[in-house]
Amino acid sequence: MADTNLTGPSGGDSLTQSAEMNAQFDRGDIAWIYAASVFVWVMIPAIGFLYAGLARRHHSLSLVWQSLISVAVVTFQWFFWGYSLTFSHSAGLFIGDLANFGSKGVLAQPSVGSALIPDILFYLFQLVFSCATAMIMIGGAMERGESPPWRVHNGLIGQSQAGSSRVRFSSSFGQRLFMTPSPVGRGILPVGCSNLARSILPAAVPYICRQVQARSHMRSSSESAQLRRRAEQKCHGTNRVTSSLSCLAPSSCGLAGLASFNGGSALNASLRAIYAGVNTNLAAACGAITFCALDVLRHKKRWSMVGLCCGAVAGLVGITPASGFIPIYFAVPVGVVTGCTTHLAMDLKDILRIDDGLDVFALHGIGGLTGNILTGLFAADYITALDGYSSIPGGWINGNYIQLGYQLAGCAAILSYSFTVTAILLFVMDKVPGLRLRVSEEKEAAGLDMHEIGEAIMEYGMTEVLEAGARRLHEEKEKEDKDRSPEESAEKVGET
Repeated sequence: MADTNLTGPSGGDSLTQSAEMNAQFDRGDIAWIYAASVFVWVMIPAIGFLYAGLARRHHSLSLVWQSLISVAVVTFQWFFWGYSLTFSHSAGLFIGDLANFGSKGVLAQPSVGSALIPDILFYLFQLVFSCATAMIMIGGAMERGESPPWRVHNGLIGQSQAGSSRVRFSSSFGQRLFMTPSPVGRGILPVGCSNLARSILPAAVPYICRQVQARSHMRSSSESAQLRRRAEQKCHGTNRVTSSLSCLAPSSCGLAGLASFNGGSALNASLRAIYAGVNTNLAAACGAITFCALDVLRHKKRWSMVGLCCGAVAGLVGITPASGFIPIYFAVPVGVVTGCTTHLAMDLKDILRIDDGLDVFALHGIGGLTGNILTGLFAADYITALDGYSSIPGGWINGNYIQLGYQLAGCAAILSYSFTVTAILLFVMDKVPGLRLRVSEEKEAAGLDMHEIGEAIMEYGMTEVLEAGARRLHEEKEKEDKDRSPEESAEKVGET
């Protein structure tokens, strides 16, 4: 008789118990979470191409390169000790241990996120979004950040994510939180806060980078900030977009990626997973409409492709904490309110004189905070129950009014932790020889593509190619006119 006692750190012996190790999990759940992980991976280079479309042409390839190298750095860090410090079964309150150092023992044991999927699948699912988070942070240093220091930062910041994902409240306070069990094992977090942590962390970078050298609050000593404004910004104050059209495809991939992540966060193939995907699409649509309308009303602009994409991203960020908790009709106010708050928050960079050219703080920081707070208002017990195993008392619509306070407490805890740890890391790194965070203004003017990559997406932009062709045709026509004899010219004029 086969031994069904699946024990050990790997969840069994694959030589003698492989059938039992597979049989404990539903194949449909495994297929769904694996497919969701693959779609989230596609979102990572899409972020790089989106940034490339929003940046100036001679900085665009460096942003695509950084999206892919972020995957490489974070993947190794995750394998080495990142996963163990975040999701080990024997973790402490704030951070994990090294029980899974080098990914040892990560295989068939039921995961800390859900007993319905194995450790190895939960490992992959969390890895891909961690890579996406690392890439989003690059937006805070666009066109002026040295690449090697930011690769070191990507590796170190994984530990900040580990702690951020494990933010805990005391046991007595935690007993009053209705939230779902935290994906990091023991303890509970406010609804959506693990997703919020990923939104806040990249949002911290452009603001923290101003703060590092000044050693004070981000609102003070703005002129002496570490990553001061780009030279181009000092002259013009606005960012010249390389290609508005190139924002469309990456934004579409981002929608597919976040819909997969939100649906996959149910950690099983259930009605709740599909519901989260529907909520994600609806909120992105409402965010896009709202953002475009505010562009026209507030700034007297025409309809903008960049505004459309930014609004969709705002809606996606806002719905990410809420997608698996709220009824579908509340996805509309989440998209609309997030579109409004992020659009208004974009004015902060002018007020604070911060060069956040890709509006990372407005879209990901304010958007994530907005979505998390709205989750406390709109979360419903009957939506969470759709996955077949989760149970919560709900938010305001279920009469659980104190939930909003818990959501605000979760926001404050994650915001303060992420900002503080990121500030310390960047401050220390900037003092280490060879890890200076900012390029010189000469290198910035020449472009990071040639300075750091030595290549370009296109040696000449499409507009320049068309202009050169038209100029060549004009010159050839002028040459033909000069070569004609007076009689032929008069004859040509007569025919005309």
